[in-house]
Amino acid sequence: MDIELTAPVDCLCDFTYDFYWQHNGSRLNPSGIIPHQRGTSYTYSDLVEHLKSREDVHIKGGAGRRLGSSLGVDLTFFGGSGNSLKVGSIIVDGDVDTRMGISMISGVIYVGGNAKQPLGNVIEVESDRAGYHKYRSITEMLTSEPGEALISPNTLKEDTLAIKDGLPRDTIAARLDSDKSVVVDGNAGMSTGILMKQGFVHVQGDAGLNTGVLLRGGKLIVNNTGEFAGAYMKGGILIIGGKAGGYVGANMKGGVIFFKGKAMPKATFPDESDTKMLVRLLEISHVEAMMFKKYVPI
Repeated sequence: MDIELTAPVDCLCDFTYDFYWQHNGSRLNPSGIIPHQRGTSYTYSDLVEHLKSREDVHIKGGAGRRLGSSLGVDLTFFGGSGNSLKVGSIIVDGDVDTRMGISMISGVIYVGGNAKQPLGNVIEVESDRAGYHKYRSITEMLTSEPGEALISPNTLKEDTLAIKDGLPRDTIAARLDSDKSVVVDGNAGMSTGILMKQGFVHVQGDAGLNTGVLLRGGKLIVNNTGEFAGAYMKGGILIIGGKAGGYVGANMKGGVIFFKGKAMPKATFPDESDTKMLVRLLEISHVEAMMFKKYVPI
């Protein structure tokens, strides 16, 4: 499928349709005609369904924000399983605006120009298409055979993906369901580890708001983080080594949060097994580990 655009458009190939469940079509109608087309009249859903049929979408021109959001997710809101789908590739001849591939878990995005930061849950690999950058899902790199080599300085060795390029990314390791690791040398954006079921993510710097939101399992470590860390958690372990914004653990249903900031209501102190885990994961002293608070929803 080829679509030529005379101006960038947001939310192309967005499997959530700009989080349709939040606005019920007021912001984006899946059956609405995509603006700024030349010679075609495709709808937003036409592009998504074409990708679901494992066919490619070629965008001639630039793309706006949130290109390929939740690409490859069989979303439960639309009657799906919540699991990964095999999908076609997105090919963009021009530049792409911010948050490309947010919460993306499968597929490939080729970009002929530049992808504006912050990125989504994507990482660049060696391209098999001349003149294009090639991006794959961080989650998919850890749950399937990687195939292509990563672009330096990022590395994938055995079970650990080391992200060293310093680029800000949102939704790192979204929906990860593999007993593998992501280590970020630097800061992360919003919603790190969203909907993760298993795995290990260590952000060696700070993270944005919604860190660990909807966490289902695995372990997630950050330094300072923004508001709503651990909101709606159902499982897993979130460790905040420094300070957090407000509403930590909001509507939390399960899992455990360890943190050193201001005590949350009904927070306790780690027991001996918790302390040993913190010492091992954070490489800190036993005394420092005892300074953490522990929160488990009642």
